[in-house]
Amino acid sequence: MGDLVIRPATDDDIPAIVAMLADDPLGAQRESPDDLTPYRTALKRLSGDPHQHLVVAVREHRVVGTLQLTIIPGLSRRGSTRSIIEGVRIHADERGSGLGTRLIEWAVETSRSEGCQLVQLTSDKTRIDAHRFYERLGFEASHLGFKLSL
Repeated sequence: MGDLVIRPATDDDIPAIVAMLADDPLGAQRESPDDLTPYRTALKRLSGDPHQHLVVAVREHRVVGTLQLTIIPGLSRRGSTRSIIEGVRIHADERGSGLGTRLIEWAVETSRSEGCQLVQLTSDKTRIDAHRFYERLGFEASHLGFKLSL
């Protein structure tokens, strides 16, 4: 992995993050790299919340991966704290390099250090390769997820 650094995302990282979010058939329908204003607004909101960790993986001064980790205190599971991993993306040039594993390991370890008893994530039903990846890392497809667009 060489000189890989995982650090909080900054405003300067937004173009690279959005490009990765848009770089697949699903993301191309949802993301809009031509107008970064809503992404910059979202980063400001995220940066002000200590329960949100939007990070980038940087190698040789280039953003090559990203994910968002959200810490959620709760009452269920005897008052457990859980985390949710969202928006995992790896630059096309880095896929298969082990970078995704490093990012997920970072998220799991950060979750432990934040006192979480559970790490969860969702993945679109069509992302079969991603499902295999998460299962290889120990995640179980134990639930059926639902979404309601507003």
